[in-house]
Amino acid sequence: MSKKHLRRELGLLHSTMMGIGGAISAGAFVTLGYAATLAGTALIIAMIFCGVINFLTMLSYAELGAAIPSAGGEYTYTKASFGGFVSFATGWFEWISNMFFAAFSAVGFAYLLSYILPIINVPTVAIIAIAIFTVINIKGVKETGRTQTVLVIILVALLSVFVFLGLSTGQAAGNLEFSAPGGFLGVIKASAFIFVVYLGGESIAVAQAEIKEPGKNIPRAIILSCLLLIVIYTTIAYVVFRIVPVDSLTGQTSPLAFVAKQFMGEVGVGMITVAGIIAALTSINTSIMAQSRVAYALARDGYFPQSFFNLHKRFSTPHIAILAGAIFVAATAATGAVNFVTYATDFGFIIGFVFVNLSLIKLRRKRPNLARPFKVPLYPLTPILGIASSLFLIFFLEPGTLIMGAELFLFGLLVYYIRMVDYCRICVAIGGMNLGVSAFSGLLAYLIISNSLPIMLSSNTALILFVFACLISMTYLAAGILSITARNSGE
Repeated sequence: MSKKHLRRELGLLHSTMMGIGGAISAGAFVTLGYAATLAGTALIIAMIFCGVINFLTMLSYAELGAAIPSAGGEYTYTKASFGGFVSFATGWFEWISNMFFAAFSAVGFAYLLSYILPIINVPTVAIIAIAIFTVINIKGVKETGRTQTVLVIILVALLSVFVFLGLSTGQAAGNLEFSAPGGFLGVIKASAFIFVVYLGGESIAVAQAEIKEPGKNIPRAIILSCLLLIVIYTTIAYVVFRIVPVDSLTGQTSPLAFVAKQFMGEVGVGMITVAGIIAALTSINTSIMAQSRVAYALARDGYFPQSFFNLHKRFSTPHIAILAGAIFVAATAATGAVNFVTYATDFGFIIGFVFVNLSLIKLRRKRPNLARPFKVPLYPLTPILGIASSLFLIFFLEPGTLIMGAELFLFGLLVYYIRMVDYCRICVAIGGMNLGVSAFSGLLAYLIISNSLPIMLSSNTALILFVFACLISMTYLAAGILSITARNSGE
């Protein structure tokens, strides 16, 4: 019996919709207000600038996806280029980021729905949304693609109505004269803040093992989605500044709904709210699919439990990986920790951008004869600019983002070594750490009892600390011996 594989059932339309829907999340409907206070009407330039930065890296995704169209996205590229911990770290951040992005989108969906139905419980509704899209993803990639296509078409139609009526209405109180209250630095800060609205488009690469004619459709879908996103975001920003003054956007929880109300009344508020709800749903859909494909690829190579590599007998989907990720997403969404989720998402995606561009450069040198149906134009300038611009944005991220990224990196490092180092070596490592703590505590006890510490302690305090240090030393000495004994018994 032949081994089951992921099915190639996504065409160009479905793939393009995956990219657009993955990027346009609920965050796109709430970020304009704060960004406008930083950049003024120059936010339009910031939108284009972010789109260009995104496009530079997406070209690298297009070449690599067409050349290596197997499951895993960024992880697959870095595995072919670097291997080892670099590939695992890329896959780790990709997996974590997509799960956090799904949680962020689910919470955003629930909050937007609460504007229409105030009586709902936000965490409960978020979990229900995650459960629904988990079932859709398990049923098959074709169902996932169809759902995404329908939702994105409705979403783009609603945004098109907003743009068309905004351009044609005579109720325009805004000012389109160029203004940048924060100067060039303000525009850059705004760019770093709104860059999140372009993230998620790389879900096309994550689904590359399920796209028909990948050599043609992957580059086309990626390029089409990138260009359409630039047009959508830029025209929306133009309409916003045409309708209302920049100052009026300050403090608005839903700037687009506020603007729509100016020339469409309550109907406009309802329309934009529905559009935001649909945008959140499309992001949940693609993120749940993306995290499962990354987990599937990591399990294939032994980094994650082998069960994540199993495919459903009927639907040929990694159902266990989908379920495991969905449980984590639901648990995160239930906490409502939106800031935490946003930090983890931003850092993970930007790190992925850097490594994709590095992988392109490395693979061009390592495997020059690899069949490449699509090649990045202006190589190597394009990937170098992609790396530089991504690293540049990191310097303008919130400090919490960098701290969260460092914590996730350390946790990923721990997971990597636990999975890749055998049981005996783990016992030796743990035993060595325990013996080290024991020796340090013993030394501390000696310094206390001999009155050799650089600080003065009372007799009672010194006695208490001495006894405590001795207990710690003996406890860790016993733990170290037990670890080494366990290691020897396992040989």
